[in-house]
Amino acid sequence: MGNGARRPILVSLILVMLLGFAVYFKLWFMDYRVSYHDAELLRKQFDLANREAMDESAEWRLKFDTEKEQAERCMVELTKIKRSSENNGAGTQNMQSRLEMLQKENMDLLERLETLKQELESEKLKCSNLQ
Repeated sequence: MGNGARRPILVSLILVMLLGFAVYFKLWFMDYRVSYHDAELLRKQFDLANREAMDESAEWRLKFDTEKEQAERCMVELTKIKRSSENNGAGTQNMQSRLEMLQKENMDLLERLETLKQELESEKLKCSNLQ
């Protein structure tokens, strides 16, 4: 009886184990399919997020480049203005001394003009006396 009673238990145990393996493999296969679809969905979402991040990065880079170019133009203009003001500072002193020199020359020329007018008048008088 010991050997006969064990046999149905052993068969039922093997049958239960086979059913357990079948259920396990069925669940594993279902989980694999779900995991595969989830992985595919995650990959698509990641690609979309990556493209959006790259687009946003490109927009910020464009804004940065635009601001950089504007800052460089402002720097160039500021440098030109500084040079111009420095040149005008030195030029103003130079212009001032030149103005003084020209005023002196003008005074000399005015004096010379007066002497020439006087000479002309004297020559006119001489000519009128000779006639």
